[in-house]
Amino acid sequence: MSIAVPRTLGEVYAALDADPGAQLLAGGTDFMVEVNFGHRRPESVIALRNVAALHGWHRTTDDGADTVVIGAGCTYREMEQPEFAALLPALAAAARTVGSPQIRSAGTLGGNVATASPAGDTLPVLAALDAVVTLGSSRGTRAVSIHDFLVGPKRTTRTAGEVIVDIRVPVLDGPQEYLKIGTRNAMVIAVADVALVVDRAGASVRCAMGSVGPTVLRASEAEQYANESIDWATGSVADPAAVCARFGALVAAAARPIDDHRSTAAYRRRGIEVLATRALGRALARMGEG
Repeated sequence: MSIAVPRTLGEVYAALDADPGAQLLAGGTDFMVEVNFGHRRPESVIALRNVAALHGWHRTTDDGADTVVIGAGCTYREMEQPEFAALLPALAAAARTVGSPQIRSAGTLGGNVATASPAGDTLPVLAALDAVVTLGSSRGTRAVSIHDFLVGPKRTTRTAGEVIVDIRVPVLDGPQEYLKIGTRNAMVIAVADVALVVDRAGASVRCAMGSVGPTVLRASEAEQYANESIDWATGSVADPAAVCARFGALVAAAARPIDDHRSTAAYRRRGIEVLATRALGRALARMGEG
């Protein structure tokens, strides 16, 4: 097996041009499990850890939009930090649920996005925030909505020769929630999870769910119902309990769960309903406080 260890994006692109089928390796927290179990036997690997341009994150206001640009190599550990959590609290909350401290120090956002597992913890948050994925190659760069990038279980629109460079996420004014169900309290793959974000400026609630479909799903009917139920001038609703319950039911109706070794479809659907109800209730309470 050949291993390339580039230090610049140009070197990554050159390595991919020479071997478009090479396995890209970031944190390796998913890939190495498959290798260890004999499910993957790559002939060549391009290791990305030493590519400085993929590391870290920064805030920008290019084009007048307040945005956090997160390098594909940014780790979950970095996303847990207070400075990051103040801007993207739901994404920080999702990062805190991933694996052990060792996994969070190695695993990367770009790796989670590229793997495209329906149970990827960060993916519902990115979908709720309408994140944009930047892909780079020797041919240039292109920006793809997260909704267009994720097309199925472990399937994306990344083409041969491309690498995820960064993920761009808008900074919104409003509460954010991330809630997850697993078979235990920590170090667990999501049986079901929900991300909910409020955009006060856009007078909208956005909700996405994971582990209940072939890829991350948005609950558009539930979003519209919440948007119409909130008095955006005051951030209040006439009957919070009823609105939250109806919202949860609509989110559950949008789910497409299956039975598998981790859960039944019925449990997932009920779990999504409970999580969505709680998430909106917490968001409304925080809007009332603010």
